[in-house]
Amino acid sequence: MHTNHNGHLPLMRTVSHERYGPARKLKFKEVGRPTCDPDEVLVAVRSVSVNPFDWHNMTGTPLPVRLSGGLRRPKASRLGVDVSGVVESVGENVSRFKSGDKVYGFADGCFAEYVCAKQSEMMKMPDTLSFDQAAAVPVAALTALQGLVNNAEVQANEHVLINGASGGVGTFAVQIAKALGAEVTGVCGPTNVDMVKDLGADHVIDYSNADFTRTQGTYDVILDNVGNKRMSQYKRCLTPEGRYVVVGGQKGFFLGPVAHMLKALLSFKFSKQQAKVFMATRTLKDIETFTEMLASGAIKPVIDRVYSFSEIREAIDHLETGRARGKIIVTVAE
Repeated sequence: MHTNHNGHLPLMRTVSHERYGPARKLKFKEVGRPTCDPDEVLVAVRSVSVNPFDWHNMTGTPLPVRLSGGLRRPKASRLGVDVSGVVESVGENVSRFKSGDKVYGFADGCFAEYVCAKQSEMMKMPDTLSFDQAAAVPVAALTALQGLVNNAEVQANEHVLINGASGGVGTFAVQIAKALGAEVTGVCGPTNVDMVKDLGADHVIDYSNADFTRTQGTYDVILDNVGNKRMSQYKRCLTPEGRYVVVGGQKGFFLGPVAHMLKALLSFKFSKQQAKVFMATRTLKDIETFTEMLASGAIKPVIDRVYSFSEIREAIDHLETGRARGKIIVTVAE
């Protein structure tokens, strides 16, 4: 923390995002600490993780991002969603936290030394987690949980396939599906086969030497983080009343993953098989659920690399390669 010249107003470092484009256009700025609302907590940020969500907002792609976030330039100059840290102060309506609590959760604009977070979107950190581990959890675990439970409604003994099992969402999805009692098949590249097995997958398919869609009617649920097959291929390997849940798709300027979601809805429209598309929504109930799973050891975060705050551009560039194993973390303060 720093102070300005008259010594009164505390300043902090933040990542500023003033125009759409690659990570190299991001700037570090010193700004005043944010002022929080009565139902918010001020968090001294320790760690954050980078998500595809941040990359989409940074680049302004696909086009629908600009319809809500600003057509020519971003309306919001701050990036970041996943955060862990220590409560610095609490708003007058906050009852769940006090100064000094170690917390993690969702806070918009958390690529900064301090951020305001709604008390309903934060939880106390399980004692078993480090700040880096806690920051790896929120978006990815929430997406996996809502995809499998709220959308696919996975039941015990069903056969679930996770396409893209080694990424941020995929690593949590394998573990959550196992915790639900499912038989789990993970699809990943050759270098990640052992890791996906270690997470509990019953079967692992190395996409470089096998195609999971060549099986007939095998899976009750496919959770798809990749979107790299035709709809007819997904349908073929689903059971007659199987569920296809779209989490991600290929990049592209006009629609990107949205195009894949629309294709899924249209292709499955007149079928007993179902397609589900969703955007993860921050609900306290689901945050509590994955916090309990973390505390019990049912799930654990997988971290690919840890960068320092000054290397945040490199962290986002690494995310863009699509090669990360688990989550990419940025340590903001030790």
